[in-house]
Amino acid sequence: MSKSDLISIGKRIQTRRKQMGYTQEQLSELMNVSIQMISNLERGNKAIRIDNLIKLCQILNVSCDYILTGQEALKDIEILSEKFLKLAVKDKKMIELLIDYCSKKDE
Repeated sequence: MSKSDLISIGKRIQTRRKQMGYTQEQLSELMNVSIQMISNLERGNKAIRIDNLIKLCQILNVSCDYILTGQEALKDIEILSEKFLKLAVKDKKMIELLIDYCSKKDE
């Protein structure tokens, strides 16, 4: 795995950690690893072991595919679908309008 791959993986980990509202310290405690390990992962200084990748993805509620490649997997879409279904009708309509706007913008 190249250094640029590790940096990309680290950026995705950091972005998702922040989206979930975790500090590096909180994530390290949840994973039962050192803060330095989280910091090294996020900076692309170290590769993640498979067992830690699985644990990380469970905590961050994201697929391993996304962390490793940046590609969304079916699990990621299912997570969004579950969140969408829990919204109030007016909020669902707002999300639909936003999706329509973004789709037309890219055409």
